[in-house]
Amino acid sequence: MLTVMADLVSFSTALRERSRTAHSGSEGAGFMSDLMRGKGTRDDYVALVAQHWFIYEALEAAASTFAADPVAAPFISEKLTRLPALEADLAYLIGDDWRERITPVPTTERYVARIREVQNDAWAGGFVAHHYTRYLGDLSGGQFIGKLMARQFELGSNGIGFYVFDEIADPAAFKDVYREQLDAAPWDAAEAERVIDEVLLAYQLNTDLFVDLAAAKAAASVADTATVA
Repeated sequence: MLTVMADLVSFSTALRERSRTAHSGSEGAGFMSDLMRGKGTRDDYVALVAQHWFIYEALEAAASTFAADPVAAPFISEKLTRLPALEADLAYLIGDDWRERITPVPTTERYVARIREVQNDAWAGGFVAHHYTRYLGDLSGGQFIGKLMARQFELGSNGIGFYVFDEIADPAAFKDVYREQLDAAPWDAAEAERVIDEVLLAYQLNTDLFVDLAAAKAAASVADTATVA
C-alpha cells in the first residue's frame, strides 16, 4: 500500500524511496556493471544504444499523444528529446544502414509493448511513470556514463550524444522542477500507487533488458567459438 502521508511526505519523495532498491538493482545488473567497470566491449555499448532507440521511439511517440493531456503535458519538454541523438549515435557507431542492422531483444519488445499499451489506454499516470524512469535517470547519470563510454572506446564526442543534454544548463534544477510537477499532479492515493507500481515495472524491464543483452552476448560468443572450431 502507498505509505505517502500527504502532510508529511511528498509524492516525489515517496516515489524515490519506494523505487530505490529497484533502481539500484537495475544499475547493478551484470551487463551494465561490466560495461561501467571497463569489462564490456564496444559491441556491448552499441547493443545498448540500439535497444535504447526502440524504447525511446515508443516513448517519444507516446509523448506526442500526451502533449495535450493536462496531467502529462507539464512533464514533456523538447529539451529531453533523445531520438535524434540516438539516431546520430547509431549512424556513427554502425553506419548509415543502422536501422536494418538492429533488432530488439525480447525484453525490449515487452518494454515497447507496455509503453504503447499505456499510450493506447490514454493513461497519463502510466506515461509519466515511464517518462520519469527514463529521463530523470538519464539526467542523473547520463553525463558520467557518456564520458566513461567515450574514454573506454575512444569515441571522442561521437556516439555518445544520447547522454548529452545541451539544452539543459542545470540538470539539478531541472530535476527539482520535475519533482515539483510530480508533487502537483492531481492523483489520489490509489492513482499514486498505480504510478509507483508502473515505475517499479519500468525499472524491472530495464533490469531484464540487461539480462537479455548478457544472454545475447553469451550466445554470440558460443556461436563464434563453434564457427572457429
